[in-house]
Parts: sequence; structure tokens; C-alpha cells
Amino acid sequence: MGQISILISLFILLLVTLNLIFPQITASSFDHRYSVGDNVPLFANIVGPLNNPSETYQCYDLPFCHPDKVIPKKETLGEVLNGDRLTNTLYNLNFREDKVDQLLCNKNLKLDEITKFKTAISAEYYFQMYYDNLPLWGFIGKMEDNNWAGDGSGPTYYLFKHVQFDALYNGDQVIEIRAFSDPNHAVDITDKTEIDVTFTYSINWNSTTSEYNSRMNKYSKASLLPTQRQIHWFSFINSVVIIVLLLGLLILLFMRHLKNDLKRFSSGDEEQDKEVGWKYVHGDVFRCPSRMALFCGILGTGTQLLTILCLLFVLAFFGVLYPYGRGVISTSLVIFFILTAPIAGYNATSFFCQFYETGWEKCVLLSGIIFIGPLFITMCILNTISISNEATTALPFGTIVVIVLAYTIIAIPLLAFGGIMGYRFRSKFQAPSATKVSPREIPMLSWSRKTPGQMLIAGLLSFSAIVLELHNLFATVWSYKVLTLPSILFLTYVLVVLTSLLSVGLTYIQLAVEDHQWWWRSIWRGGSVAIFMFGYCIYFYSKSNMNGFMQSAFFFCYNFLFCYAFFLMLATVSFRSSWLFVQHIYNAVKSE
Repeated sequence: MGQISILISLFILLLVTLNLIFPQITASSFDHRYSVGDNVPLFANIVGPLNNPSETYQCYDLPFCHPDKVIPKKETLGEVLNGDRLTNTLYNLNFREDKVDQLLCNKNLKLDEITKFKTAISAEYYFQMYYDNLPLWGFIGKMEDNNWAGDGSGPTYYLFKHVQFDALYNGDQVIEIRAFSDPNHAVDITDKTEIDVTFTYSINWNSTTSEYNSRMNKYSKASLLPTQRQIHWFSFINSVVIIVLLLGLLILLFMRHLKNDLKRFSSGDEEQDKEVGWKYVHGDVFRCPSRMALFCGILGTGTQLLTILCLLFVLAFFGVLYPYGRGVISTSLVIFFILTAPIAGYNATSFFCQFYETGWEKCVLLSGIIFIGPLFITMCILNTISISNEATTALPFGTIVVIVLAYTIIAIPLLAFGGIMGYRFRSKFQAPSATKVSPREIPMLSWSRKTPGQMLIAGLLSFSAIVLELHNLFATVWSYKVLTLPSILFLTYVLVVLTSLLSVGLTYIQLAVEDHQWWWRSIWRGGSVAIFMFGYCIYFYSKSNMNGFMQSAFFFCYNFLFCYAFFLMLATVSFRSSWLFVQHIYNAVKSE
């Protein structure tokens, strides 16, 4: 009861802290209301190749028309982490005021500026802007291939010099805005060494019946890569069928084999007793594995990551977290990871102290670096690549200092506090049967009963249930669709259920052949689906149009962290499920 009260107290403290930190984040964002003629600022954000969503640069790295004084917009931590760099523009888009062929600027492009535009056009560069917190995109130009002419001439480069804005409003609120780079207003810059270009824009306003609260829905539906609703339904049905089949097999296992085992064991008949293989290892199943501190560190970190995911879903469900806000999810992940540090320390230490009285400090240390260590190394590599390419994904020095100080000053003391609480409220584990001095010899096993075979079975079955939803998730993250939480929720729910079922079933099979080394094996088979997920990342990249060293580095590094986090979470779920199952069957034997 003491452990439960501590966890409840930490959870209440976390919720109170979140209410203080996120008072401005609501499900409806801000109700922006304007009168006719009010100035609604248009912010320029980034430019980059269409096929490489992680390769982004500041808008004015290209020689666009820009104000005499470029003023960066103050950004949140999440916006900086996402690579957003908003600045002011020369566009004057007043609310509900139509404009036609409005002059933006007259610009004399020199050779080096023309070369920049030609390079961007050949790479299919797009620009992104924000108007009343609504994102809009457009292309810089177009390239026409003249190979069909057979005259040996190269491609023709056209620079778009006119942008057409189409805006929708409902009453006094902006509902939607789109930008079109008009191909009828383009200038040929193929062979130019210097050229004068007049940049213009137009805007048309039209009324709509769509509500303000639903204006972001289209951004969660549109995607550069194919995602189909039919695939979602097929993925859902496929996952449910696999869960039902595994649940049926597990029920059969409990109702027939396990129940019969318990009856034979309690009958006292020696001949029947020999048929119950798992009863012979009762003196070894609760033997602590090697590298116990590392084992408990994995459990602590996995529990912390599961808690973060659950908090995101709960806050999004109750409208505290607004997923369409720029950088909100990134900011939330950083803050949640810092504030949930005591959960990692407490879980790692409390489990370790059930078996050992000393050495718990190492558990706390390992739970603090098992995930943050690879994360730190990966982010340093990516930040170095971004700096060398002068991309917006490069984190400013001030942001790095803030994150490091927050983790050092807040997360590390909270991690230590959780470890101290776990040690202070420790309880000795009472095994249903005494552990023998010498471990029992394990008989020869077939390949399917060993760790690689069980990892293959558990990983492949779980992966087959989520592969279609995983494709849709990747098509969302690596395109220009706004990421919302339901797809990750469904993916996590399916994996947690399947991991629990498979872990219990495979643990019983393992014990039935008198193999008592199930602790680490439950970790490996639980996290094995993450290996299949990363393998699918490689396949997904090979089928996409992403290219270049920078985009490849971001794709594989981010997906490595994503899959590694799932490995830790599912490994924790797998062991906890097997732990409860093993305790249950040997307690049942003891009661008999």
C-alpha cells in the first residue's frame, strides 16, 4: 500500500505541474477573431526539397523579397525542436479584403541568386508559411525536361513570380487558406546571368460554413504519401483477428494444459507427476538473472516511457493537449520526460531491492542513461549534420543549454528522489518456493525454444498485426501530414496486448521443457517486434523518394530512437506479464 500511495502522490504532483506549465494549451487554441480590414500577419517559415521533409532551410536563404528588417518570431521550445523559423514578410493580407496583382517587390537577380533558384527548382523546393496559425505551402518554380526534343539542350527553369492565395472565412474567423504558385506567371531563368523580376500576389476571400474548431482536420487527412481509410480498417480487422486467435490459444492453455498440470501435481501420483515439466524448476524460476542492475534499469526506463505515452493520450483525450499546435507534442515530450524521471528511479530500485539490499544506486544510474544516452549521442550527430548544412533543424546553443540545464537541475534530482523512495519503501520478495543453491541443468532445446527462435515467433506475430498501421504512421511522419495521437494509440494498444499474450504463452512453453532462464528471454522476445519495425523502416525508405545524406541520417536516426523506445516499453510489458503469470502458477502449486 505504501508503494501505491507514493505512485499516486507522484501522479497528482505531475498533473498539478502540467496545469501550471500548460495553461495556454487548449483544444480550441485561441479564438482568433477579426474585423474586416484587420491585418493578419503572414509569416514565412522554411524552404526545402519536397521529397526530404527533414532537410529544411530558412526561407530567406533563397533571394526572395524580404522586409528591410527581418524580425524572427519568438518561438517555443517545441517549434525550435521541429525546425520552425518564422519571420515577417512583405505580404499584406488583410482580413476579407480581396487583392489582385498586388506588388510585392521588384528584384534584380544576379547570377549567384539565379543559380540558387535553379538549384532549388531542380530539387523541387517548396516554401511554407503560416497565416493565423494555418500552414500553407507552394512551389518556387518548375523545371521542364527537353530531352524529348533531341537537340541536346538541357532543362528549362521557370521561376514563379506570382502567388495566388485563396482564403475561406466564417463570420469573423479565418477557416482555411491555400497558396498557389501560378504557372501562368513564370519567368525563364535558364540562361540568364541577370534579370529583373516583379513579384506579385493576389488573394480571394470566400465564405464557408465550416466551423473554426474543425479547421485543422484537413491537415490530419492530407498527406504527400498514400494513406487510405480502407487500409486503416483492414489493419484494425487484421489486428483484432490475431489478438482473438492468440487469446483463444491462451485460454486453451489455461483451461486445459495448465489446469491439468496443477491437478496432476496435486494428486501425489509420481508417474503423473513426471509429466509436469515446469514443476521441476520451481527452485530456479525466481533466481535473479545476471546483470540484475541493468535488467532493473530497463524496467524502470520502459515504465517511464509507457507513462509518458499514457499521459499524452490522457491529456489529449481531455483536451489539455492540442496536437495541431506547432511544437506542442515536442515540448510535451521533453517536459514529460523530465518530470517522469522519478518513475524510472522508483520502479528500477523498488524491484531491485526485492532481491538485494545493496547496489541499488547502480540501478538508478542505469535507468537514467539507458535511453537518454543513445538519445544524446544521436541528437549530437544530427545537430552536427544540421549545422554543417546550415539547416533549420540545427538547435541553437541557447536551446541546448536550456535542455541540458533542465535535465541536470530537475530530472537528475527527481530520478535520485525516485530511487530513494524505491529503496525506502522496499519490500522483500517472498518466493512461493525456495531457490536452490545450484541452478538446475537445462536440457537440450530445439531452435524454436531458444532465444532467437522465440524472438522470431513473438516479433513476427506482433509485427504482422501492426504492419499496415505502421505504414500509415510512417506515411504521416515522413510527409506533410499533421501527426495526431490516435494512430500511435492504436499501434501501442495492439502491441501491448499482443506482447502480453505472447509473453505468457511462450514463458509457459519455456518452463514446460524445464528451461528456467526466462527473465532475460522475456525482455528479448518482448522487444523483438522493434527489430522488425526497424527492418520495415529500411524497406519504407527504399520505396520512398527520399535521398541525400542529411535526410537519410535523420530518417534512420529518428526511427532508431522510435524503435528503441518501443523495445524498452514492450520489453517491460513482456516481463511484467510473465512475472505475474509465473507467480500465479507457482502460488497455485503452493496452495495445492
